[in-house]
Amino acid sequence: MRTGIVMSARPGLERLAARAEELGFSSFWVYDTPMVHGDPFVGLALCAKATGRIKLGIGVTSPALRSAPAAAAALGSLNALAPGRVICGVGTGNTARRTLGMRPAKLAELESFTGALQDLTAGRETEYREGTRTSRVRFLHADGYVNTDDPVEFVMAAFGPKVAAIAGRLGTGLISFALHAPSAWSALGEARRAAATPTAAYDAERPPSYLISSLYVLGDGEDRYGQAVKDATGHIAVSALILAVENPAFRAALPPEESAAVEHLLHLRGTTATAPDRHHTLYRDYLGRLPAEDRGLVVPSLVDKFGLVGTWDEITRQIDALEKSGVDELVIHPVADPEAEMTALARLLR
Repeated sequence: MRTGIVMSARPGLERLAARAEELGFSSFWVYDTPMVHGDPFVGLALCAKATGRIKLGIGVTSPALRSAPAAAAALGSLNALAPGRVICGVGTGNTARRTLGMRPAKLAELESFTGALQDLTAGRETEYREGTRTSRVRFLHADGYVNTDDPVEFVMAAFGPKVAAIAGRLGTGLISFALHAPSAWSALGEARRAAATPTAAYDAERPPSYLISSLYVLGDGEDRYGQAVKDATGHIAVSALILAVENPAFRAALPPEESAAVEHLLHLRGTTATAPDRHHTLYRDYLGRLPAEDRGLVVPSLVDKFGLVGTWDEITRQIDALEKSGVDELVIHPVADPEAEMTALARLLR
């Protein structure tokens, strides 16, 4: 299975992208969460100039963040700097919108936005809508400004069959965050295949699927739920607790120890699940290095669900099962010491 890296945008990102390319990783991704991280297009533009092979991914943008023309111009500009190396993840903007105290985009908006991006980045004309007013738009001066010749790869952020079906209709790949159950990936793949037209062409050239995760290889006799494991995987585990605050249905399905961890999180942040300004504290240092006071939030079941943790043989078996279920690339988010973690991971994968 191919392996990539995902980071948050910040100064110096290009040095890490160059190192990831040097170590042989396939892709380098940047989150698009405006009130939490830096701008991904600015960061990846620097990465484009510092690299020559590695694919550069937006993970992920949303119709609730940018208009299709603005997003297409950013993608086309990046594609001019890194021809044929751009991957655009698109989703409802669950986290990006929640950090604004707003709700994610609707699925119909997601589908029309992604279709418009596909058209515009390929140099085609598309429909643009503002309220009740619509018009036809296209790049008017592409040459020398944006690249519409080399294809931009698109992937849909999916946790369930409805978005996977959109991916099938639009012919895009899939990307998901901490979804480690092979059965879930098989279901996503089937929903995408069933919606694809024609399915024969889809089966012949299936668009790739990406899994964003954390990974920790246990040493001999090392505690599976120890401090080092929590520091390596806790950023993703805590993001699941935040999702439970924002999504009552998700929280209702949690086992007791995870529901208790949600309450602990709210206590630590000094907020409640219904406070209108909860996003001000709930997303503090989101997907960053886990503070010592947050380690207690990472209960054992969260480690089991939201991290790839085990001996190297155990992790290899997990990766093999995911690959058989349709995952083509594992994208790892290192947090403690990114360069050292990338180097160690590259050694393991050789």
